[in-house]
Order: sequence, then structure tokens, then C-alpha cells
Amino acid sequence: MSAQNQSQREIVIEARGLRRSFGKTVAVDNLDMTVYRGEIFGLVGPDGAGKTTTLRLLAAILDPDEGTATVAGYDTRRDPEAIKARIGYMSQSFGLYGDLSVEENINFFADVFGVSGEERKERIERLLGFSRLGPFRKRRAGRLSGGMQKKLGLACTLIHQPQILFLDEPTTGVDPVSRREFWDILTSLHVEGVSIVVSTPYMDEAERCSRIGLMVDGQLIEVGTPDEIRRRVPGKVIQILPDDRLRARALLRATPEVHEVQSYGELLHVFVDDIEAGQALIRRVLGEAGIEIALMRPVEPRVEEAFISLIRRREAAHHD
Repeated sequence: MSAQNQSQREIVIEARGLRRSFGKTVAVDNLDMTVYRGEIFGLVGPDGAGKTTTLRLLAAILDPDEGTATVAGYDTRRDPEAIKARIGYMSQSFGLYGDLSVEENINFFADVFGVSGEERKERIERLLGFSRLGPFRKRRAGRLSGGMQKKLGLACTLIHQPQILFLDEPTTGVDPVSRREFWDILTSLHVEGVSIVVSTPYMDEAERCSRIGLMVDGQLIEVGTPDEIRRRVPGKVIQILPDDRLRARALLRATPEVHEVQSYGELLHVFVDDIEAGQALIRRVLGEAGIEIALMRPVEPRVEEAFISLIRRREAAHHD
């Protein structure tokens, strides 16, 4: 997204200098963040990076120690109730009631948010259809699969038709098919204009976001579209399948012309300046060591590789 296009879009979330500590641990450190109406903003980072705390600060569940944040035009410190009426927040352990049925759980959250009458009936039917939970409306939530429980949690979060959704690793521990179905629902909400901020440990999910932010040590160190993030990887990527992966990786990492080597199962991804020269270099270095190469081909870098590379470059810079 260009700077000009961003300037023409409405800002729905803006954080400046957010900081939050728990004892001596700084969970969020001087965070600046902007989310535009109707986009899916993905927060990606290792465990302990500060993703959950960031979502809780933006959802007005926690107050920052320093800095400010506005959500839907309201300040998180001064107007938390106004914000909570306009957002949906789904934590990692969403509080469904296992002894209640699917329909009873949604009705409970409709009571909480004051949704009643015909509007209530219409919304519940729409959400049951939207989440494909209609055939299971009488089943107890405790007897649903993990993926169905996540979809029920989302349906409960959507009962009051929030403008903005905060989702904290909503598909963790869910099978791949259910993850895909869940993201199909998020994509439909995105098309309808709902703004979504989602934290995820899955890089294939990050690829589906409008923009993504990489969090490390409480700081948002990179923000951009998936394409922009991929383009920040230095050089080109060559994928190889050597017969001795560990020795090949060590040799190539010690080669000055190689920027970086990442492992993916038995495969190695080698970062070089030029594909043709890089392939010749890899053949020479590994050939001299008697290591055979069963596969060698150029590949496009993925978001996962870009983030690993960016984190390593940041760590190297801090050690210099």
C-alpha cells in the first residue's frame, strides 16, 4: 500500500509510544501502530514478543504505562466502555460454556450485549449459517471439535456486529482444514468492511493479511504488505537438497558470498546476490567437500523466510 493510498484511508486504530510493563518485564516497548478501516492487520512474532499485551491494550482491557491509543476514534484510557461497545475481542482461551448448546452460548452473549427482539433472531440465524454451525445448534459446546469451538467463539464475538475485531491466535491448536475455514470467515468479514487485528504464529496466515507487523521484544520492528516484507530480504534465494544437510549448511554459512542459510526439513534455502553466480558458488563449495546436490533451483522468498532473515539481521546488529 502506497503512502498516498494510506493517507486517503480512514484510520481506525492509532497507537503512539505505547509501553506496558509487568514488574521488571517490558511486554510492550514504545510501540507505534496504525490500522486502516477494512484491513486485516496481522501481528506476527515469537512467544513473549508482546502480541497479546498489545491486543489487550488496544481493546482497552489494560491501560498503558506510557503512550496513547485511539480505537474507533475513542481514547483507550478515557473511553474504554465506548470502545468495548464497538469491538469484538477473542482471547486465546475464549470463555465458552461447555454445558450450554451452540445456540444457548450465542444467546448468552446476545444478552450481554443487549441484542434483543427480531434483530437478535436474525443475527443468530445469520451467524449460525455464516459459521456453518446451523446443523449443530443444539449440540453442547463442550462436545464440539476444537475448530468448531473456535468458530462458535467467533460467532459469539460477532453477535453485536462490532466494527473492529481483535483476535489473539484464534486458530492455535486447530487442524489445517478448520484453520482454512476460519480464515474464509475472516475474509468474508474483511470484504464486508470489518477491521481485523489478528495475532498468529502461522506464516501462511500472515500471507493472507492486508498488512503484517513483526513484533520482537515488545517492539514492532517491521510493518508492510506481504509483498513489501518479502522484498526486504537481501538478495535472491536458491533452494538445494544436499546429501549431508548439516555439513552443507555449516560450509555455506562460512562462505563470505552467502548472506544467509535457512533450513526447511532436508532442504536448505541459500541467500545470495545473484542466482547464476550463486548456483556456481554452491556447486563449487559443496563439490570440493564431496557433498552431492540432488536438487537446486531458485525460489521466491516467503514471508516466513523474510521474518527469520529480518530477526537475524536485527540480532546481528545488536551484537555488533
